[in-house]
Amino acid sequence: MMVVLSPVQRMNLKLSAGAVAASLVLASPLFALSMAVGSLIEAINFDGLRRSAGFVFAGEISGSRKWLFVFALRFSVLATVIFAAMHFGADPVGLVIGLSLMVPAVVIEAWRARPAIDADAPALASDDPSWDLWDPWLARERDPYDVEDES
Repeated sequence: MMVVLSPVQRMNLKLSAGAVAASLVLASPLFALSMAVGSLIEAINFDGLRRSAGFVFAGEISGSRKWLFVFALRFSVLATVIFAAMHFGADPVGLVIGLSLMVPAVVIEAWRARPAIDADAPALASDDPSWDLWDPWLARERDPYDVEDES
């Protein structure tokens, strides 16, 4: 049986392997092992999250009770495994770093999957007054009534 990893999971594997190797050189073996355990826990958690999101988007899990049950089950298993790792002596900082390595993997892969920049796309001049009507935080035009209130 061949396991097919998504690009985010492959990037997480690369980052985790590099971080564990670096921590093995720069820190203690317990820290490196804790980081590896944290990375493994988060990889399994992310795969479960990805699969359950796929079920939701496919319409196989409908209704808030089923979705809530799936979330509660995944979260309770995650909490139990983290508690067990801490109980058996995992380094807390290494464990947290390992659990957090999915975040940069997601950001890197989202950046790599961005659409190509179209140099021929129409663009406004930098001094065009319509830029004042655009809200970059909400990615939409501002309400004219809100623009008047700000001044």
